[in-house]
Amino acid sequence: MMKYYKLFDLLSRRDMKKTDLLEVISAPTLAKLSKGESVTTDVLCKICAFLDCQPGDIMEFIK
Repeated sequence: MMKYYKLFDLLSRRDMKKTDLLEVISAPTLAKLSKGESVTTDVLCKICAFLDCQPGDIMEFIK
């Protein structure tokens, strides 16, 4: 299972809000991330490009 708490921590450290991600992803996709649900790799790529980071900076695999 993927956890996205790193994404929200990164946003906080950059004085950004979750809603800032709406520039690159849709509201339903943001809701999925907030609930820890699955998203496509395209979404992850958009977020990484927007935040200039790597996937490991925004998510973690938990057994």
